[in-house]
Amino acid sequence: MSQKEHGTTSSPVQPDLRYGVSNKLADKISSYNRVFAEMGGYFEGTTFEKDVRDIVASTGNPVTFYDSVSGKPLFVAPKGRSVDEFIEESKIHGWPSFRDDEVVWESVRVLRSSGETVSIAGTHLGHNLPDRSGNRYCINLVSIAGNPTSQ
Repeated sequence: MSQKEHGTTSSPVQPDLRYGVSNKLADKISSYNRVFAEMGGYFEGTTFEKDVRDIVASTGNPVTFYDSVSGKPLFVAPKGRSVDEFIEESKIHGWPSFRDDEVVWESVRVLRSSGETVSIAGTHLGHNLPDRSGNRYCINLVSIAGNPTSQ
């Protein structure tokens, strides 16, 4: 990932991120980091679980998670599993955890050498940590708490 105007991204994170996440932490993790993550379980102190459950219950559709820098869609979940299964797996691993069918591949890349998962905008998202069920993307909530944009 090459250097850009703002760390590995061309701009800071959006000003009004979703789920009540910290903008300062989001900028640090998303744009100035290649290795580290928010603390395990960080998402449990946010509105993530309530918001995901409310959106799925009210729409009957999965939730789209957007890049905190660019606003591009990155993940759509839950797909092929229930909201309870999605939340439970995320709690077990300490970070929102996505599977291959939930990745928006037009906007996400996984670096072969490290498993680092990044957006095409350069946002550090997390890592691919495969398990017996296949690829599992442990993703920092602060990196996917953006709002959609038309960019």
